[in-house]
Amino acid sequence: MHRFFVDEEYIKEDTITIIEDNLKHIKNVLRLNIDDEILVCDGNKTEYICKIYSIDNKEVKVNIIGKRNSKSEPNIDITLYQGLPKASKMDLIVQKLTEIGVTRIVPIKTNRCVVKINNNKKEEKKLERWQKIIEGAAKQSGRGIIPKIDNIIDLDTMVNSFDEDSLTIVPYENEDKKGLKEVLQNFKGNKINIIIGPEGGFEEEEIRLLKGACGEIVSLGPRILRTETAGMITAGMVLYDLGDLGVI
Repeated sequence: MHRFFVDEEYIKEDTITIIEDNLKHIKNVLRLNIDDEILVCDGNKTEYICKIYSIDNKEVKVNIIGKRNSKSEPNIDITLYQGLPKASKMDLIVQKLTEIGVTRIVPIKTNRCVVKINNNKKEEKKLERWQKIIEGAAKQSGRGIIPKIDNIIDLDTMVNSFDEDSLTIVPYENEDKKGLKEVLQNFKGNKINIIIGPEGGFEEEEIRLLKGACGEIVSLGPRILRTETAGMITAGMVLYDLGDLGVI
């Protein structure tokens, strides 16, 4: 069943109104018709099974014939902080993290980031592009929410924003004593921060800063992973270890 996200203001007691890009997709791409069924999500983990009863050039109207909680959202709330990578790597990163089940993505500036986005308009354009990719991935993967991507921040701003109840995980290629499983085995909460460095990794000074902010510095094994791989692997391992990836 085709999945669409709408703002809650368009959801009434028994009908939903669909406009703009979703309207175009329904009418011109999918060529859906009256009485076709679709799935509409409110972005807050609720899904509505709907039947189309009206299509015109301004909107699609659907009747709600069923309602359920989304089964695709993990109980673990993961925020992934990603050191800005080169070229189009961020496109791949935000897409795959959405598919895996991450809730929020925050691009970060670190000392070894080659990419510098100092222009507000350029940053806004990048964020709009990444959010569009996230939305498409959320639809394709059956998510109950559309993960959000935040504005680009620096490391100091990041560490000052951590929730006291969250667990912060920092994969680091020079760590050889502590693994991810060891850190997760006694974790009883539901908020996890994952911090991934850029292509050149973190500097020692940055690792000291993260340790001071109660970051758990961990190894992902004997092989050095690319920045676009490390976040996906870490998020997948966290969700698997805490019971989200598998048979529902």
